[in-house]
Amino acid sequence: MTASPAAVATAVVLFRDGPAGREVFLVRRGVERRFAAGFHAFPGGRLDPEDAELEVPGHAGEAAALVACAARELFEETGVLLARRAGEAPSRAELAEGRRAVLDGTLPFRAFLERHRLALDPARLAPAGRWITPPHLPLRYDARLFLVRLASHDAPEVWAGELAAGALVPVARALRRWAAGELLLHPPNLHALRVLARPGEPSVAALSAPPHCDAFVSRRIEFQEGFFLAALRTPTIPPATHTNAWLVPAGDGLAVVDPGASDPAEQAALLAMLDALAAEGRPPRAVWLTHVHPDHTGAVARVAERYGVPVLGHRLAAGRVPGGVEVRPVRDGELLGGRFRVLETPGHAREHLAFLDEDTGALVCGDMVSTLSTIVIDPPEGDMAEYERQLERLRALGPRTLYPAHGPPAPAAPERLGAYLAHRHAREALIAAALDDAPRSLPAVTALAYADTPPAALPLAERSCLAALQKLASEGRVTQTGEGWRRA
Repeated sequence: MTASPAAVATAVVLFRDGPAGREVFLVRRGVERRFAAGFHAFPGGRLDPEDAELEVPGHAGEAAALVACAARELFEETGVLLARRAGEAPSRAELAEGRRAVLDGTLPFRAFLERHRLALDPARLAPAGRWITPPHLPLRYDARLFLVRLASHDAPEVWAGELAAGALVPVARALRRWAAGELLLHPPNLHALRVLARPGEPSVAALSAPPHCDAFVSRRIEFQEGFFLAALRTPTIPPATHTNAWLVPAGDGLAVVDPGASDPAEQAALLAMLDALAAEGRPPRAVWLTHVHPDHTGAVARVAERYGVPVLGHRLAAGRVPGGVEVRPVRDGELLGGRFRVLETPGHAREHLAFLDEDTGALVCGDMVSTLSTIVIDPPEGDMAEYERQLERLRALGPRTLYPAHGPPAPAAPERLGAYLAHRHAREALIAAALDDAPRSLPAVTALAYADTPPAALPLAERSCLAALQKLASEGRVTQTGEGWRRA
């Protein structure tokens, strides 16, 4: 499967030198968003066809459209207007009225500027680099960054909508919160904060030349301090195309969780990343397994042999890892790497484990959840009742962030786990409603209860439907006969 195309977008690094040192305006995207849900970021968004129609003094073509996009998005998301006017500027009330009209679509940004005889001020926008989202993510952006120093009259403010919050934050505090796992950052935002944290005037050259990048795509993704992602292409279940190998702090080095790629090229990319981190003083110390499905174990033998590290997993994983790898069993409650609590979480797989970081609340959760789709529960190995019990258990533990095997991390973990459980319960209600007094076959029940599922995905949905029916049967709500399933 080829990577999705990258949409052109812009983001604005909005900063000032404040009483607590240098400050940057960070927004937090709502947890329901498809891209960067719950992450902290800079204001910005997609290039709009209207942006190419705006006149930008001293600019033409793509350069003009990008400046217009950055100015429009900044105005929509923060109320800061990068425009000038000969004579009296619009009042705060006029700016707010115009912003509201632009946001609700009743007034194009161009018409707002013309109404107030305003011209965009590109001099305030310093180009500050380009970043392209890696191909493993379902939504991708080709983002151009701009650096903007706040003027004394600027008062950035986030209104309720697609953004959950926004504020000026001291750069040093933002980096401390990132290190503690209290806020998550994508590489462009982390790099910019690190540059802004340096003394002196922010360097546009440094912003535009980040390390660990090839063709504007970052090779190093560190969502919180010490948590690195190696997304590896594996033979997994669509819509996923990759399995996340998480590299997490373990003693004086790193643990490699679920190195799943069997493809030599994907393995080589993982080993190159591990070698680079080892050269910086963070060598691999162990491999940890959440479970032994093929898309989680393809590179285990190669990593273990190359670095001479043990492989840790559930006792039921013994003898099931490719290459005859010996698995050292760990138990529920055991502490690994000085900070990760082992959690036995059967349901998706009998030998499934999760690892909870007691320092930051990060939960490396394997296939307990996916942030791309729902998890398939496939009997007899899969057990829906047990799976839902374990989801409830994880939610009760109150983790901060989910680090799944498929899809990006998810902040607000208890809320996301609750939503995941609610989805399962809603699906079970549809399955129960699809039954009648007369028996129905499993494919017939699946077709009714999963009417919103593409036909190509129905065979997989059928497995989860069977798991749900078995759960409902254990509760006395349905019964199975030789002819199929019916109400109890």
